[in-house]
Amino acid sequence: MRLPTLVKTAAAVTVTAAAGATVTDASSRWYQRLRKPTWQPPPVAFPLAWTPLYALIAVAGARVLDRTSEADRAAFTRAYALNLALNFGWSALFFKAQKPAVALAEIAALNASNFVLLRRASQTDRVAAVALAPYAAWTLFATALNGTIVRLNTNR
Repeated sequence: MRLPTLVKTAAAVTVTAAAGATVTDASSRWYQRLRKPTWQPPPVAFPLAWTPLYALIAVAGARVLDRTSEADRAAFTRAYALNLALNFGWSALFFKAQKPAVALAEIAALNASNFVLLRRASQTDRVAAVALAPYAAWTLFATALNGTIVRLNTNR
């Protein structure tokens, strides 16, 4: 993995994280009033989980990009950019737009995107695929959480 590539993927991930943070307000009256499952982690768990996940996404992206041919690199770059856009989009839909049901559909697309990244990474670099696996697992957990929130708050 080359440093210039890691700097680029880290910058992309940092922009995504910062943009997501600007639209996420877990202390808002709207969010506080939502019914949530008993198994939802405490608020402090989310930044504690996302910080290393974003670091792993950056490292995995750099490893794949530095180990692929030019054509595969372009395809992975597009898939990576789409994934980061979907990552941000979930926060915007759930917290900013206050549309948990729409966010649930969007996170399904994020899960599909994670699968594409994992598949591409596994074809290129096993370490990168292993690095992406916790992100994919976390978003599956987030999907279950989002779905439960939708169910608990339907027809309220």
